[in-house]
Amino acid sequence: METMVMMNRLFSPLRLQCLRPISRIHTQSFANHMPQFRPVNVAPETGRNFNSKSKFAARAGWFSGMMGKEKIALPEIVKAGDPVLHEPAEEVPPEDIGSERIQKIIDDMVMVMRNAPGVGLAAPQIGIPLKIIVLEDTKEYVSYVSKSEADAQDRRPFDLLVMVNPKLKKKGTKTAFFFEGCLSVDGFRAVVERHLQVEVTGFDRNGQPLKVEASGWQARILQHECDHIEGILYVDRMVQRTFRCVENLDLPLAAGCPKLGTR
Repeated sequence: METMVMMNRLFSPLRLQCLRPISRIHTQSFANHMPQFRPVNVAPETGRNFNSKSKFAARAGWFSGMMGKEKIALPEIVKAGDPVLHEPAEEVPPEDIGSERIQKIIDDMVMVMRNAPGVGLAAPQIGIPLKIIVLEDTKEYVSYVSKSEADAQDRRPFDLLVMVNPKLKKKGTKTAFFFEGCLSVDGFRAVVERHLQVEVTGFDRNGQPLKVEASGWQARILQHECDHIEGILYVDRMVQRTFRCVENLDLPLAAGCPKLGTR
């Protein structure tokens, strides 16, 4: 997902996509279970959505392609309340990572994340209770945030990252407060405190051991996505009095709320 969050500016919330299956898919049976899909117009190579985007999405920095298109079916968004979003996911057996089934899940996740568009996605967000996450923050996405915001958030572009069975370790004591959002709780935002530095270990999509040390905005996205595979949404960690609809995102924080920024 990863999922795409910013400071309290309407045009730059973190958007982390989640998808709606027909019903909960268990690890033992989801290969035979077909989730609900929606047709989307996408570019064959980029996977960008050609359906009309709102001015809000355009200002948020999420690109819609302008070249050829074809119909591709993508899963629907899973909304808060679906048990798949509130229960821990299961690990993928390492010997299964290279299987056609898992590779197809990963490919679908990347397509969904980019089509949404978003900077991160976890498998439970497409109704699959497995510990798989994908994330990506491009130069284009970052370019739609002011330099002062990007500097405050320590936000820098990074290439596509796929992690299977990720295990996150928080490093240091420094944290930051910024707004986050999620399409599982669409239309709302809240301030969440996250660690500034993390270390995540797991496997890449080829089944090879992988360790990622991240800071700033990438660390925030990793924490958000790793929360998803543990059945945790950002609203479970939010500063409650900062919760608001996106229309009020520019309003000042209530008295007593922590100021946005690092600690």
